[in-house]
Amino acid sequence: MPTPEWQKSSHCGEGDACLHVAAAGDRTVKLTESSDPDGAILSTTPAAFAALTRALKGNRG
Repeated sequence: MPTPEWQKSSHCGEGDACLHVAAAGDRTVKLTESSDPDGAILSTTPAAFAALTRALKGNRG
């Protein structure tokens, strides 16, 4: 299985705990925490990840 190419948000500062995201070859979106990128990796569908980002952007308040 190829290693995911993780991307970090441009809003994440140096030393901050950030969420890293990668598109996987199995058509899923992978999520992991920057403090332990080889630790827990969550997988979700692109549609579910899009719904999550829409909800988070809608709650900027």
